[in-house]
Amino acid sequence: MQLPFFLERGLDLSGFYLGTLNVSIAPMRYRVGEARHTPREVKWHPTEPAEDFSFFDVVVHREGEAPVAGFVYFPHPDTKPTHFQKADVLELLLPWTEGLGYGTRIGMEVPEGQMRFE
Repeated sequence: MQLPFFLERGLDLSGFYLGTLNVSIAPMRYRVGEARHTPREVKWHPTEPAEDFSFFDVVVHREGEAPVAGFVYFPHPDTKPTHFQKADVLELLLPWTEGLGYGTRIGMEVPEGQMRFE
């Protein structure tokens, strides 16, 4: 539903699976820094207010598999008051990746300055 609105702002997400992979980083938490893309005031829903989003570069690693590049998808909580994501869960936008699913252990690389993990 949101893809055309991001494309209008110069962010083409057509190469990614149409859904996010929610990843727990517990017991760690994350802090956002400078995103690769930050579309603001995206009015994608007919009845909800416009929202801000950020997209951070990520590379996902799995043992014995090639790395997969994508984005951490981050709806800004201050513009999305009815949706709360835990502080230890990240939403990843990736191309369809065979064998990646619930319970799969992964490693993630996010460029320094974009996100910090504590």
